Amino acid sequence: MATQRVVIVGAVALGPKTACRIKRLRPDFDVVMVDQDQYISYGGCGIPYYISGDVSDLSALMSTSFHMLRTPEFFEKAKGVRVMTRTRAEAIDRERKTLRVRRLETKEDQEIPYDFLVLATGSLPNKLPIPGVDHPRVMSVSNLHDASAIKEMLSKGAVGRAVIVGAGAIGCEMAEALTDLWGVETSMVEIAPQVLPGVLDSTLARMVASHLDERGVAVYTGETVREILPGDDGESLTVRTSQRDLAADVVITAVGVRPNGFLAAHAGLLVSPRGAVVVNHRLQTSDPCIYAGGDCIEVIHRITGKPFHFPQGSLANRQGRIIGTNIAGGCATFEGSVGSFAVKIFDLAVATAGITHKTAVSEGFDAVQALVIQADRAHFYPTQDLMTLAVVVDRKTRRLLGIQGVSRNGDALVGRINAVSALLARRGTVEDLSNLEVAYTPPFAAAMDIVNALGNTAENILDGLNVTADPDDFETCFLQDAAPDVVCLDVRGPKNAEPFVKAFGDRWINIPQETLAQRLDAVPKDKRLLVVCNSGVRSYEALLQLRAAGIENAVNVQGGVAAIKKSGMIRLDEEGED
Repeated sequence: MATQRVVIVGAVALGPKTACRIKRLRPDFDVVMVDQDQYISYGGCGIPYYISGDVSDLSALMSTSFHMLRTPEFFEKAKGVRVMTRTRAEAIDRERKTLRVRRLETKEDQEIPYDFLVLATGSLPNKLPIPGVDHPRVMSVSNLHDASAIKEMLSKGAVGRAVIVGAGAIGCEMAEALTDLWGVETSMVEIAPQVLPGVLDSTLARMVASHLDERGVAVYTGETVREILPGDDGESLTVRTSQRDLAADVVITAVGVRPNGFLAAHAGLLVSPRGAVVVNHRLQTSDPCIYAGGDCIEVIHRITGKPFHFPQGSLANRQGRIIGTNIAGGCATFEGSVGSFAVKIFDLAVATAGITHKTAVSEGFDAVQALVIQADRAHFYPTQDLMTLAVVVDRKTRRLLGIQGVSRNGDALVGRINAVSALLARRGTVEDLSNLEVAYTPPFAAAMDIVNALGNTAENILDGLNVTADPDDFETCFLQDAAPDVVCLDVRGPKNAEPFVKAFGDRWINIPQETLAQRLDAVPKDKRLLVVCNSGVRSYEALLQLRAAGIENAVNVQGGVAAIKKSGMIRLDEEGED
């Protein structure tokens, strides 16, 4: 292949990866990156950690692992890539194969010819369509300029109260950043009925919301922000929602992003209804000489088979390598994503892959969810902690559709989610999950690992052995409606059960599972039974015993009392015996 010029629009994640891959394979290629910002090749996902103080200096987000700043000079000297910062791409002339750019400092226009063009134009933060959103103290966290401005306000002590609009990943991360180090009184408003909408199903979302509440963040879900009113002092703000007024010194909007496909659309390239640049499996656009990747495109979801927008730095880097390979003459493909995702929220890690139960139902699957709470390593090992995992499966095909989890031991959780992510991409089944090989030693795993227990639980549900109710069902039929024909059968030890028996009287019956066979006469036959233990294991054994005795009016509450308490439904002290 003759020497070619490759022009890359965007120099944050996908752009630098593409450029470096091309130069490694074809050092003779002329590679040019243009970006309208002065900051390039930075870790945008690290912005909340810079604001929180976990990352002390902004330059750390622009450094290599060997502590060199990724400046234009670095790329030119170390990588052989030319970089034009403060240069905005204005238009693509596909017929002449040129890119018109404007140098923002001199206001001069320039045409750059290309053989191949790469669009790494990223995404744009969504803007609230409400009055007051243009106030200078209403900010997003979409780039390093935003991060620096927010950090400066915090450092000067100018922020005592903050309102975050949006309880997605960025909103939750920013709640931690503002509260933990800076002691800012933080409120979060979310239009959806839960935090992390579309990421978690309701039970695990309630666990996250409960944790936020424990750490002092006021969470208001199911509320719409209607306007932001400036105070008389010109600095304070009032956020007016559909239900309340919230005082703030700064408002941070975290209401999602949209793909930035404007440059492509104006050039006549195919874009999706959501404005994303449409690409094939080689990441070529509708013009074979133009490639695109990262946040400006949509990818195929490997569970639903439909395109979705998944802005992730890790995805952009992988796609950058594929584009670089193809431009250099190779043949690499991107098959799609299962949407693997992780976020740290105070002491809690959240990780998911695939789709939620709610999404699975809306996509036409006959979806079933299994939930397990179990120690993340041998129960006798000192650092063990409870991990919550939920898996979504299709009843007809037994195919795995999604997994989600929360845990205080984030590395342990992410390791499990990553393993199951690989099964999801290969259309794995519940049997594959039950038999997934996990490296075992007590400091890192249990002999029957939680992912295997999760697969076993899903199998038992599909086979009709384990008839379940979710914690939300427990709340609806026991706590809210208080139906007279519903009682809880607690099969834990007496010390565990005592606070609940005192709180709920004859609606909460305690018969330890190991004595149940001898005390079947004490089980009410005219009531609907919600069988509970601490995590759902002993209650499953009890369910089988009841069924063997001809008592069919019982269901096993998934996750047991542990799930109920972690969700914040009941707050009672109990002695640890179970």
